[in-house]
Amino acid sequence: MRKANKSVEIEAATTEEAIDAALKHLGVKKDQVSVRVLSEEQRGLFGMRGAKPVKVRVTIKGTVRSS
Repeated sequence: MRKANKSVEIEAATTEEAIDAALKHLGVKKDQVSVRVLSEEQRGLFGMRGAKPVKVRVTIKGTVRSS
């Protein structure tokens, strides 16, 4: 299967969770993509997590062959 210039935007509680979800969605490994953080997490009152999630755009680099 060949994929070219495919990307996905994902929101999650942390950057790592967002990247992992995008990799699973695209079916590729981390070294096959470029990652751009669109918005970083903003903590809520008293530093509580989740006031605003992280949003990343993960794009497959060039053409990727998957087995």
